Amino acid sequence: MSEPPFTLRQIDHVVIRARDPAALEAFYCDVLGCTVERRQDGIGLVQLRAGASLIDLVDVDGKLGRMGGAAPGAEGHNMDHLCLRVDPFDREAIVAHLQAHGATVGEFGSRYGAEGDGPSQYLQDPEGNVVELKGPPDA
Repeated sequence: MSEPPFTLRQIDHVVIRARDPAALEAFYCDVLGCTVERRQDGIGLVQLRAGASLIDLVDVDGKLGRMGGAAPGAEGHNMDHLCLRVDPFDREAIVAHLQAHGATVGEFGSRYGAEGDGPSQYLQDPEGNVVELKGPPDA
């Protein structure tokens, strides 16, 4: 078995199919601190900068979104979860911030990620997608 002719570096982008892309854009920008990088309204795409990565929001009613089939709903989601590495990780401040913005706060725990075990806070975006905010690895 041969090795691939490349080395993986990081997640470049994640694409989320959205019923209400404006609500998701507001959530990811206003609550989680993303910024709008680029819009392609003709195909129903907005790209948000999340540190060194992008989160692409695709309108399910737009050109790209219609290619993905039915909209996400109670019986099926458009992904399991998105994990964003954050610094610093002050759980009380994070939870207070999320609650102040009406976000649904989920389970907290130590979970394994790209840098090892460390603190992790789950939450949901306005369309029910699970987002994990991941802190630095345990010492």
